[in-house]
Amino acid sequence: MKNVTDSFVSLVHRPFAGSFGFNTDILATNPINLSVVLGVLIFFGKGVLSDLLDNRKLRILNTIRNSEELQGGAIERLEKARARLRKVEMEADQFRVNGYSEIEREKLNLINSTYKTLEQLENYKNETIHFEQQRAINQVRQRVFQQALQGALGTLNSCLNKELHLRTISANIGMFGAMKEIID
Repeated sequence: MKNVTDSFVSLVHRPFAGSFGFNTDILATNPINLSVVLGVLIFFGKGVLSDLLDNRKLRILNTIRNSEELQGGAIERLEKARARLRKVEMEADQFRVNGYSEIEREKLNLINSTYKTLEQLENYKNETIHFEQQRAINQVRQRVFQQALQGALGTLNSCLNKELHLRTISANIGMFGAMKEIID
């Protein structure tokens, strides 16, 4: 510490006339040089540094303000998009429910119309079967009647001779005459 004090004293009592030289004593010159440089920097650099810091502060504040505005706009657009999404989802659900209802309705209508068509076809089938049965029965009756008639005619022709034939005709005419008298 003594050297530092001696340095300050020697600077004060040092004659200025004479030679110009470098002081190589680091401990004596460094704190003085540093204090002078810092003083000059603070005195002259304070305004520049203050301006730089103010400009930087303004840019940061503007960036924050712009970011907040963009965030507000983004939040607003997000809310609108969410509202549209909810609306579209509700419409989709409604279409889905209506679609399912319509599908069920169409399915029931198709089933009902198919049952009706099947019933009609069953009725047509039964009517056709009944008609064919009646036609077959009528054909069998006609054949049986024809065969019976042919058999009866054959029997009559073989059993009847002329005399028996004339007697049968006379008896029938007599019956018709008696019936006529009763009716009159």
